[in-house]
Amino acid sequence: MSMIGELSFFFGLQVKQSKDGIFLSQTKYCKEILKKLEMENCKEASSPMSTSYYMDVDLAGAVVDQTKFIRLIDSLLYLTTSRPDIMCAVCLCARYQSNPKESHFKATKRILKYLEGTTTAGL
Repeated sequence: MSMIGELSFFFGLQVKQSKDGIFLSQTKYCKEILKKLEMENCKEASSPMSTSYYMDVDLAGAVVDQTKFIRLIDSLLYLTTSRPDIMCAVCLCARYQSNPKESHFKATKRILKYLEGTTTAGL
C-alpha cells in the first residue's frame, strides 16, 4: 500500500490532524440530520435534555410515526460515536422506540436543538 495523503475522512468521521493531536468530529453528518428534519435554523438549546423534565411511558399522549422516530434515534445513536455529550439523552429517548408519543419526539427535538448550537464539537 502507498500513502495517498493525510487522512481526512474515515467511516463518516471527519479527522483533523495537527501537532497537538487528532480531532474527530461528525460536523457534516450532524448538519445533514438537521437539514433532513428541517431544523437547520432552529433555536439552540443549552443542553441535550432539560434537568426538570421527567420522561415516562406517557399512555395518554398522542402517537407519532414509529418508523420516523426510530430513524431519528438511529441517526442520533450513530452520532454518539464522536459526541458522548448526547449519549445519555439519546439512550433515554431510545427506550420508547416501540411506542413513541409526542412527548418523546419533543425530547429528541431538544437534542437536535442542542446539536444546532454545537455542530463543530467532537473528540
